[in-house]
Amino acid sequence: MTSPTDLHPARITMYGAAWCGDCRRSKALLERRGVEYDYVDLEVVVDGAERAKAISGRTNIPVVVFPDGTHFTEPTDAELGAKLDEVAETAA
Repeated sequence: MTSPTDLHPARITMYGAAWCGDCRRSKALLERRGVEYDYVDLEVVVDGAERAKAISGRTNIPVVVFPDGTHFTEPTDAELGAKLDEVAETAA
């Protein structure tokens, strides 16, 4: 199995699905903030759900993995926004 950051280790990776309201909300926040990220569509990527569960230990989505190896499962906009600010400060 690949690690969650194998796609682009310096980027955010989000595991989600089109039918998931929380996924659409988190995706919209990332896009509003102009964040480049990799999206793993659990309806398309064969082992995507398995990978997301291996990261979070749960079946809830979205799972958002950050370059520092931390992750959020079903983050609120406030939680995700604060972490994005932290990531931006670290990158600066």
